[in-house]
Amino acid sequence: MTSQTGRYAQPGSVELAEGWSMERLTPPSRLFGANGIRTGPDGRIYIAQVSGSQISAIDVNSGVIETISPKGGEIVAPDDIVFDDKGNIFATEITEGRVSVLTPNGQARVINGDMPCANPITIYQGRLFAGECRPDGRIMELDLHGGAPKVLLENVPMPNAMEVGPDGMLYFPVMGTNEIWRVSPEGGPHEVVAKDLGVPDAVKFDSEGFIVSTQVASGQVLRINPSTGEQTPLATIAPGLDNLTFVGNRLFVSSISGQINEILADGKVQSLVPDGLNWPLGLAMNDNGVLFVADGGFTYTLQPGGTLQNAGMLFSPGFPGYTRGVVALGSDEYVVTTANGQVSRWSPAKQEHQVLADGFNQLYGIAIASGGTVFFAEQGTGRLLSVLDGAIETLASNLNKPSGVAVSGTTCLVAEEGAGRVVKAAKGGTEIVLDGLQQPQGILVRGDLLFVLDVGTKELIQYNMSTKSRRTIATQLPIGAPPGVVPKFLDAIGVLSGPMGPFADLTDDRDGTLYISADAEGSVLSLRPSIA
Repeated sequence: MTSQTGRYAQPGSVELAEGWSMERLTPPSRLFGANGIRTGPDGRIYIAQVSGSQISAIDVNSGVIETISPKGGEIVAPDDIVFDDKGNIFATEITEGRVSVLTPNGQARVINGDMPCANPITIYQGRLFAGECRPDGRIMELDLHGGAPKVLLENVPMPNAMEVGPDGMLYFPVMGTNEIWRVSPEGGPHEVVAKDLGVPDAVKFDSEGFIVSTQVASGQVLRINPSTGEQTPLATIAPGLDNLTFVGNRLFVSSISGQINEILADGKVQSLVPDGLNWPLGLAMNDNGVLFVADGGFTYTLQPGGTLQNAGMLFSPGFPGYTRGVVALGSDEYVVTTANGQVSRWSPAKQEHQVLADGFNQLYGIAIASGGTVFFAEQGTGRLLSVLDGAIETLASNLNKPSGVAVSGTTCLVAEEGAGRVVKAAKGGTEIVLDGLQQPQGILVRGDLLFVLDVGTKELIQYNMSTKSRRTIATQLPIGAPPGVVPKFLDAIGVLSGPMGPFADLTDDRDGTLYISADAEGSVLSLRPSIA
């Protein structure tokens, strides 16, 4: 267990080559998002973080955060958690389709390994209940010793965070129907408690026996009478709310993006953990000089002063899906790669997207040539592909974890993260442009200069493709995994996302400034040369 202010303990300060300066355009994130939250026996709030495969605890008075189950540990992609009376943490691991228990001494074991999209979980009178957040989800009672589960309800359209009410009934939000249901812990038919909500994704009960529920689409926190279904808004925060917990009578609400807020008695919102970035991933500069930041389920434009403005998210109209790679088209359109295996042209302003290519396995970097050809990397099959007017072409195959993509004139370059090199597509295969790297991800071409983000060495490298000279611009960058950590692969989340994976990207501005997605600490950096 470790205590720290942010989520990434920087081993040293970033070191820059002479003539370069660096600025953090957004502050480091304190968490890897914030999903299920639960008050622990010690009075702290415990936070499940899917994208970081981490469980943390925060003191609600001091704000100190302690890592309980670290990135790279035995618990993978925890989405919701609950405690038993012995201090054991039961966690649903949504990408693994399983429920595990983490003992107070840090030992983990699997309780149930056959729960696709395992998400909601709660304990009542020593009985463990969990559910699957998928269109045909099940609500089950699990055997604490790993025996066969008892299915209480089947074909539930995306149930989420659940709780047993004062009446002994099991209550849960049903995202697919925009309702809250309840069922007896012994099974039987369900009852609809409330409907026409803002897409509820969690329910808990206050001290007076009323339901308190977060709404992921509307961003509201609602208080609901379980007898009548009558709704009273307690607060409106922003779309993307995930879960809630009480510390005494104090109400705290989490957001998928990473913020945790306290809802005060007068309806005002007080920040406990400020909003942040889950990764970030792809970056693109549009023609208006506005930086676009892809962050998986969320996307942003970076406004002057370092403010991130939501451009679209998983539950907003027209969103193309979990977004990784991005390139700008003019001032208000983007072409993106998604974790669902699509290349799409997207207009956030119009809230609509057009699928250009579909059916791929783990898409990463993307680039566009002047003639409109879109190049993209498919890591799952090791291919570099292009699409133009619906015609898809394979430019290179048998690549070792292709990641970043860039265009140099009429040639397409791709970083092979697994081979430690950058290659260019050539007739009949590829040609090496730069090797001797460790784990290159984002790449950028500016004239004869190739810039490479190497997450293995945590360096930004400049390579002159004409003179073959190489220079390190920055070292000890907060990119990639923390030292000594081998992250676990994050598989798909049902219909919400394909496999998730990190992608430290870079882009530039007309004045020569470079922008880096510092995915280790959850910030965006700018590196500026003092001379052109």
